Amino acid sequence: MAFQPIVDVASGKPWGYEALVRGLNGEGAGAILSQVTPEQKYRFDQACRVKAIELASRLFPAEEMRRLSINFLPNAVYEPAACLRATLAAARTHRFPLTSVMFEFTENEEIVDTGHLKKIITEYRRHGFVTALDDFGAGYAGLALLADFQPDLIKLDMHLIRGIEGSRPRQIIVASIAAAAREMGIMVLAEGVETWNELHVLRAAGIALMQGYYFARPEFERLPALVGSIDLPQPTHQAAFA
Repeated sequence: MAFQPIVDVASGKPWGYEALVRGLNGEGAGAILSQVTPEQKYRFDQACRVKAIELASRLFPAEEMRRLSINFLPNAVYEPAACLRATLAAARTHRFPLTSVMFEFTENEEIVDTGHLKKIITEYRRHGFVTALDDFGAGYAGLALLADFQPDLIKLDMHLIRGIEGSRPRQIIVASIAAAAREMGIMVLAEGVETWNELHVLRAAGIALMQGYYFARPEFERLPALVGSIDLPQPTHQAAFA
């Protein structure tokens, strides 16, 4: 597993870290996941969760609260309570607080049973986990999912972020999503941030949580140092959209 920081640009410090599948020789998630058969998907999902918690318990600074973000595929979860047993056991073993774990379900996987997804979210929240909708704006029925399920956080897909400083449509869309999320009490995280200009526009839209190569690339079984400058004047929401 590799880790990439999620940065709170208001404080300039990591808010948390996303655990990402990586091979021993640097293989990306796609190369690894392509080798996982449908029959192996559940066991692989469980093994990744346990490994992420074990590593985070060793790597995260004990004196500061950091969230551990873990991806999962809702269609691989056959029974929410049963599928959490290994996760809960790992958290107990390594004394990792459940409230510091965030589960991201991806919008790129078609949700074939929305009732099942609701059961998953309800069960995860019952244990204190944070829930997040990943790749918002890129996959299947993002707004419909948001209307039916209000996660604690949404992650804006990088395709909405790329080149936003020169795209008024992207600026309007992102600002509208951020405003709607605030009205619903949902946090917004922009992923795939690669430039200072993107950071500036996103912060002007009121987005404080960001992730991407501008801040740090994922590193295998270690926490990478932040590299991008976050020093910005305090923006107004209108600054980037005039």
